[in-house]
Amino acid sequence: MPSSAYILIDSESGFEEEIINELKELPEMVEVYEAYGAYNLIAKATTDTADKLRETISWRIRRIDKIRSTITLIAIEGQS
Repeated sequence: MPSSAYILIDSESGFEEEIINELKELPEMVEVYEAYGAYNLIAKATTDTADKLRETISWRIRRIDKIRSTITLIAIEGQS
């Protein structure tokens, strides 16, 4: 079953565009937006499985240079 998550990203100021471009290179990335507030960026990722989603967030997104922290909100499938 496909799994999706919204990722709130706190990055170093001034590097938002660079990070957006890196995120857009990931095939799992559906949407990426710059935001105002406690988090600089909001991203949506979708994968085939929950395990792949966790792997993508932990090993690919969180390891991008200039990302300080993330909060992940996993979407519940079938509710919209």
